[in-house]
Amino acid sequence: MSEPNSEPATQTGTRPAAVAPDANGVARLASCGCSSRSGENFGDPATPPAYVYALGRIEARFPSLSVEKEYAQAIARNSNSGRTDSRTLQETLADRNNRYLARSMCWVFSIEGLPTYIVKLRDPSDLDLLVSALRPAPRATDVDVVIGVRGPLATFEMCNGLIVPVVFISQIYSFDIDSLIQSIPRPEKLAADDFAAAAEEVFARIQQMADNAGSTDEHRALNYLALRYSGIYTQAAVAFAQNSSLTAVETRTSPLSGTRRIIEVIFTYTSRTTDVADKYFARVDVTEEYPFLVSKLGPYFDR
Repeated sequence: MSEPNSEPATQTGTRPAAVAPDANGVARLASCGCSSRSGENFGDPATPPAYVYALGRIEARFPSLSVEKEYAQAIARNSNSGRTDSRTLQETLADRNNRYLARSMCWVFSIEGLPTYIVKLRDPSDLDLLVSALRPAPRATDVDVVIGVRGPLATFEMCNGLIVPVVFISQIYSFDIDSLIQSIPRPEKLAADDFAAAAEEVFARIQQMADNAGSTDEHRALNYLALRYSGIYTQAAVAFAQNSSLTAVETRTSPLSGTRRIIEVIFTYTSRTTDVADKYFARVDVTEEYPFLVSKLGPYFDR
């Protein structure tokens, strides 16, 4: 994270998916007949696309009883003694002989433990990205990131009765918080333990903000900064070292917005001794599917 657009320490995939899987350039859901083109929304073509940039966890679920029974037969053919259920699932779906099962699974994206989206690939050849997001030994600090376009609600048959929005994903990242923190350049004057604690607290605050499903401009801007801009972590560590607390994280539309949608993300640090607040902000352009940094973190003054 030495630069604003640097990637997380580890990631499942970086290759942008193809626009669509079929000859007409359209990604289709067989169960609902919906379609997704790059830059195209579902329903009214005059409506801007609903982009998603979300932090959470990907999991594989059985969409029907028949798929669950087929999986049971697949694992019965191999010796899985001593393996956990998570490891057995990951190794089974990663096996090329079982690729048909991976294609049949319902891939659910959960945020704070709540199923939020059903994810679909724009390019079926990117199935490995989903399979690789499963961990043989998952931990609470594991994080997956999905970037894509939100579609309609899933039908009842798509995922065994789970009705949440479908997201057609262009990119998936998978990492753990420790790897993310280790990738952030640490100021020499700050102790490693203090900096790691500060970075982890800021990341957790962004993840736990109310209703952060990564679908609004404000939350997409926040999630982008959490993954791609090390400046927010450096500033937090400096503020903590100066005996200040992170008391607020706010977002608002920038006065610079016009033909582009620009969000200001404001971090407020309050002195624990004087109760004086200092604010810092960064601007993020969220007009299109991939947000980017417009201006680095600097002092913010209320207008």
